[in-house]
Amino acid sequence: MKQKIFQVDAFTDTVFAGNPAAVCILDSWPDSQLMQQIAQENNLAETAFAVKSNDRYELRWFTPEVEVDLCGHATLATAYVLFNHYNYDQSVIRFYSPRSGDLVVEKTGDGTMVMDFPTDDLTEFPFTEEVNRAIGANPIETFRGKSDYLLIYTSQTEIENIRPNYHLLDQIDCRGVIVSAPGRDVDFVSRAFFPKCGIPEDPVTGSAHTTLTPYWSKQLNKIKLTAKQISPRGGELNCEFLGDRVKISGQAVLYMIGEIVL
Repeated sequence: MKQKIFQVDAFTDTVFAGNPAAVCILDSWPDSQLMQQIAQENNLAETAFAVKSNDRYELRWFTPEVEVDLCGHATLATAYVLFNHYNYDQSVIRFYSPRSGDLVVEKTGDGTMVMDFPTDDLTEFPFTEEVNRAIGANPIETFRGKSDYLLIYTSQTEIENIRPNYHLLDQIDCRGVIVSAPGRDVDFVSRAFFPKCGIPEDPVTGSAHTTLTPYWSKQLNKIKLTAKQISPRGGELNCEFLGDRVKISGQAVLYMIGEIVL
């Protein structure tokens, strides 16, 4: 068996930046264990698998260690592959995730792609000593979403200077931790850490912006926001808060096309 595989850098317009994702467009679903093994072999933050079903594509995402509920950058990468390498001639791709429901990606005239995702639900929680030791910096506000903690700080410099203890982060009772503050030249900046998923620091996290956008929309009294994830690779996003949905925009660029031999 041979399977074509693409590697795409998402949330960037140049290679070696943004967040790399592997994408496999399949004819039918293989066993989950095989997809997990492929993701582990790829050793990227995410590998996306998609299967066409009537007028939409079913979509699943795997880190090297687990299947996840939602992944933004690998969804953007999958849309890029379909638009550019599978002769998809419409401007809108409809995806369905068994874990997150309906997802939509629309291509605009300049090549930017706009994802339509469900908004995360945030609740405040008391900052614990456990999280404090893992992150090493005291936030001014703390929230919990569906899967992750969100910690808010006062400045971009604080976010840049965070040096988490990944061993301690791996023991916290959530998927990961997002840290965020107002940006110098964008509305807000962030970083995201997911050691439980085998991703110590994620380069650019689309799904985290379903958590970040409602918070900063309320704080800044703006519906449309600009954002940067200031990991070493870095990435840029435009976000729009629509109540129960969030639109997240970005670009993507092809790095590699290959073939898996199974």
